[in-house]
Amino acid sequence: MAVLTVSNLSVAFADRTLFDNISFRLERGDKAGLIGANGTGKTTLFRILTGRLAQSGGGVAKEKDLRIGCMEQYSCSNSDNTVYNELLGVFERLINMESELAVTVSALERGEHIEELILKEMHLREEFERMGGLTYQSRTKAALLGLGFSEAEFLRPVGELSGGQRSKLALAKLLLDGADILMLDEPTNHLDISAVNWLESFIKDYRGTVLVVSHDRYFLDEVTNKTIEIEHGKSRMYTGSYSEFIQKKQKILEEEQSHYEQTMREIRRIEGIVEQQKRWGVAHNFITAASKQKQADRLKETLVTPESELETIHFKFTPKCESGQDVLIIENLRKSFGHELIFDDVNIHIRKGERVFILGENGCGKTTLLKIINKLYDADRGSVYLGANVEIGYFDQVQSGLDLKKSALDQVWDAFPYLTETQVRTALGRFLFKGDDVYRMLGEMSGGERSRVALLELMLKGGNLLLLDEPTNHLDTSFREQLEKTLLEYTGTMLIVSHDRYFINKLADRVLVLKKDGVTEYLGNYDYYLEKSNESMGSGIQIRTRSENGSTQGKKNNEYYRRKEERAALAKAKTKLKRCEEEIDRTESEINHITELLSDEEAQSDYETLMKYTNSLNELNEKLDALYEEWEQLSSSLTNYE
Repeated sequence: MAVLTVSNLSVAFADRTLFDNISFRLERGDKAGLIGANGTGKTTLFRILTGRLAQSGGGVAKEKDLRIGCMEQYSCSNSDNTVYNELLGVFERLINMESELAVTVSALERGEHIEELILKEMHLREEFERMGGLTYQSRTKAALLGLGFSEAEFLRPVGELSGGQRSKLALAKLLLDGADILMLDEPTNHLDISAVNWLESFIKDYRGTVLVVSHDRYFLDEVTNKTIEIEHGKSRMYTGSYSEFIQKKQKILEEEQSHYEQTMREIRRIEGIVEQQKRWGVAHNFITAASKQKQADRLKETLVTPESELETIHFKFTPKCESGQDVLIIENLRKSFGHELIFDDVNIHIRKGERVFILGENGCGKTTLLKIINKLYDADRGSVYLGANVEIGYFDQVQSGLDLKKSALDQVWDAFPYLTETQVRTALGRFLFKGDDVYRMLGEMSGGERSRVALLELMLKGGNLLLLDEPTNHLDTSFREQLEKTLLEYTGTMLIVSHDRYFINKLADRVLVLKKDGVTEYLGNYDYYLEKSNESMGSGIQIRTRSENGSTQGKKNNEYYRRKEERAALAKAKTKLKRCEEEIDRTESEINHITELLSDEEAQSDYETLMKYTNSLNELNEKLDALYEEWEQLSSSLTNYE
């Protein structure tokens, strides 16, 4: 049964229509992801569904007495309240009921109105237990711990919390309040991976309906069974998670394009007949022409032109020079701020071409480590060695290198004064800053727009070691996918801090988990790390860290040589593929040349010459077939290596 039905919803402002045909329905228990590029109206749709904004047209039908909860409704109003009591306030009705039960039990013990009070006590207790009264305090603690609050912070006043902590507390209040529909707008912001994992478990177990806006594709894959996409002012619902949506959408687009092309061919064929009939000029031909023209017109009326894809950024990171094989070596690194130890005994060795990710809880020092490597911070102890010809390109998640009082044009031009204005504008255009957009002040831009400027500067610098601190923050899904594609093609080395598990899975060769006492290494992507860390916790085995020695050192060396052999095999496969492609080009050129010779009149009149060319052509075609077969095998093996 549908708990929420949206029909032909539209929103128009003075100068533009945001969307004009949003339709979908949510059943009880659905977990739906709402996706679309920035600016397509996802947050506006949330405001309409919660009654904070009126639509221009269409309708929203809700189940009777339906309670919709969104984070804006759960802000923290009492700054003097403790974190624990603020969240406990969600259960005010249960707290009052518990107090009433205590009063009733006391009256019973005093022997007052026994029969009446027994019935009241029984009714209250049944209702209290039905509403979860026996577990509300444990659920409160579990939510706070799950979202990253320590027990020491339970008694901390709300007024002392950071903006991120306040957001987490508001999220906890929303989750525990028991609304029929949870509307979550980027709920994984401010959460580290362990907190996101807890949130995923909560949503999976939640009996109500969930509508979530998120750029976290891994999160969407974990929790959603429906996907609603807003694009070109319209919506389309798909059954399945984000990854399933991507596959289904691609298939639908291909089918729509194929149907459009077939229909256009049929229209052109019919109109060709019409023109032919008109040229013949006989009466019955004009009748046939008119009939055929009506047929073509009907096809045109039903013809749906496929929507063009949204414009995306197109860029490439190209190192200006090659580094040596050993790119970064960190030995016994220690860092503290005052009396607080951040990390100690950190040992990392990164080689040319590796894509390495650093994971860890919030506050473990991931950003600090990158800043030490980039010489923005000094270490307390230990060494950082950069290899030969290493040039660092650094992406700062807080974008401290951007001057918010500058325009996008001035920011980039000042950083690269040797470029012409045309070159800078062209580069900005590739990052979707068109026309007068280049003159907008950075302080007036969204976080995503400023990230695009920072990425552009990173691209122009041409470093061969990229230090990236949360590069996908603020970017919408299409930009994240373009960034993934670009980094997969990048030939340099990368050390990346990220909470984006989908991003990590796409790119990672290695995962390093940073803790106070060192670094734990996993030779794989995020899913591999998750599998191995779960195995370790389940079996009680202590996962080795790179700071350990002895037999672990031998394993580390074996792994290094194994990876070295894999890289050599990959390079060899790429060389073979390139040579095969070059040979295909040469063979096709020879075939074209002989085909031209065969068309010559002299060759056609000379039997021996004709047979010579024909035999050569047959041999070349056989050679080309064999080359294409070899190319397919090499391409397949290269895919396996990668």
